[in-house]
Amino acid sequence: MGFTDFVSDAGLALANNYLSTRSYIVGSSPSQADVVTFKAFSAAPDAEKYPHAARWYKHIASYESEFTTLPGDASKAFTAYGPEGADLPANPKDKPEEDEEEDLFGSDSEEEDAEVVEERNRRLEEYKAKKAAKGPKPAAKSIVTLEVKPWDDETDLVQMEANVRAIEMDGLTWGASKLVAVGFGIKKLQINLVVEDEKVSTDDLQAQIEEDEDHVQSTDVAAMQKL
Repeated sequence: MGFTDFVSDAGLALANNYLSTRSYIVGSSPSQADVVTFKAFSAAPDAEKYPHAARWYKHIASYESEFTTLPGDASKAFTAYGPEGADLPANPKDKPEEDEEEDLFGSDSEEEDAEVVEERNRRLEEYKAKKAAKGPKPAAKSIVTLEVKPWDDETDLVQMEANVRAIEMDGLTWGASKLVAVGFGIKKLQINLVVEDEKVSTDDLQAQIEEDEDHVQSTDVAAMQKL
């Protein structure tokens, strides 16, 4: 006698009792026997009525992306697996009273608990290893083109630029610059910089540049884009 169905109470009770002492349908590791049985369920079993079947179903679901790689014969029907003869009572009420108190969150035996814990720990270590291999996430950066306008055509632009570049901030890197004609003989400084978004505020940077009141009339962000 194997599994009959996973719709009726009798069929689900049969599966629940069968899985009360097992982590897998066959053997001590997941196989195609678990895959075909899992696919025969239309939905996860009720954890209150069928805790062992629900626990098994949730555990096998974690292998869903690996179903095609699991060992075993995928051509067999789910009815080829399950209890034989007297493995289970016909009615779950026939079980001894001491079995009525179910563990809804794990297995009934220390051996089974150890298998589940070992598998969970293995997967956790694999995840940590993959995460470590990727390395730390790079800091978000932006490239900014800043315009610094002088007071008039008599402003010392060389000194103005030197004062701008003298500003140091963690996460700030100055780049190339050029002078752009505005009109009436006046030129403005256009300078590129790279900033780490979490460390440098462009508003704070502009305010610091504008403190050079002898040279700087105003500043503007001409362009900004994420790196």
